[in-house]
Amino acid sequence: MLKKSKLLSALLVLLVVILACANNPLGGNAPAQPINVETIVAATFQALTAAAPEPAVATLPSEASSLLPHSMYFLNNSTGLVQVYRLEKDGKTVTQITFEPVKVDDYDVSRIDGSVVYVTNNQMFTVNADGGNRSKLLEGGPADPNDAFVNHITVPLWSPDGQTIAYGYHGINLYSIAGGQSTRVLDDQLKTDNGFTLGEVNIPISYSADGSKMLIRIVPLASDGGMVAVFTLGNKSLVRLTGNSHSICCSLQWSGDNNTLYGGNATYNPFVSPGLWRVDGTSGIVTNLIPSLSENDSILNFASNPFLAPDGQLYFFHTTQPFTQQDEVSRVPLQLVRSASDGVTKRTVLRPETFQDMNEALWAPDASFVIIADAPIQEVYQGGLAELVYTDGQKGVISLIPFAMEMKWGP
Repeated sequence: MLKKSKLLSALLVLLVVILACANNPLGGNAPAQPINVETIVAATFQALTAAAPEPAVATLPSEASSLLPHSMYFLNNSTGLVQVYRLEKDGKTVTQITFEPVKVDDYDVSRIDGSVVYVTNNQMFTVNADGGNRSKLLEGGPADPNDAFVNHITVPLWSPDGQTIAYGYHGINLYSIAGGQSTRVLDDQLKTDNGFTLGEVNIPISYSADGSKMLIRIVPLASDGGMVAVFTLGNKSLVRLTGNSHSICCSLQWSGDNNTLYGGNATYNPFVSPGLWRVDGTSGIVTNLIPSLSENDSILNFASNPFLAPDGQLYFFHTTQPFTQQDEVSRVPLQLVRSASDGVTKRTVLRPETFQDMNEALWAPDASFVIIADAPIQEVYQGGLAELVYTDGQKGVISLIPFAMEMKWGP
């Protein structure tokens, strides 16, 4: 399987490099994240179509044959359009869940019963875990193709108890499964000035484990940047992150206490700094655990995808690099490490490999392994080859599926 994956990757690299060169006559002088990234990702999907696992009606494997603690859901394009798929616990069997005539834009999965909520063609649907009982919950109406946020349904999130679906649409909304209706709990702040829409749009990111809080992104229109905030559902309070929150951009994850988040960033540019942070979900205060620069501002510190395990140890990807006043850094060779919860004490490298083209990471609940999506080439910034990487460095890496994007645990 490893040889087949390597051959696939080699063919894929050749195809996408040809496409990238055709769109990028500047070659190596191009920006780190190309303007035509969606075209490259689409070409990547097409190249993987023939090699994607054949969808099947899955049967639940026995516990003895289970590689994964839960089924894993993901996006792929093996039918020519982006759809939702599930990798069963055996780590081999793949089931196609959605069969839409246009691509699926966003989705989430219920950890209670495996039902899926998704957005396609600016409509929101649900289906059962077997793909049946397709039901339309919301019609978003005509959407401006030049505006990714206004009048678009965005990022549906299934609540931890499976009773509510949060989503972005003119604000943060909660759809009641039992009641069959939506309630807006946080409005977007928008106004029209000389024909331009200005203000802020609120987009959900993730629920805390107990469902009492929600991490959201606040996107300003007609300007760059954005902020991250914590929205408490009970009293509808909104706390914007303070401190170095301009740097908080990536891989924020809730810890088990439902109040603390850990975040890291492994890129550097004039707008975003690398490092590792801890966030207090009540006060919004951001604490630097690993600063962007250290040793008299001569060393850049990169960290990504932190996960606080049940045993209180912090697992994440990390590396350092000399700071040479470069404009930006988009890819660095990260290593898998473990430390105390402060990110520094007893920090130990767990594996000899480096992960330079990792786009996603999905942690096992006990941190015994992490599933990464490794990009086929550096210019692809979404999804990739899904590989299971044990935190025990004595165990080998297992290739799961040729391409996966937006990986999520199911039941």
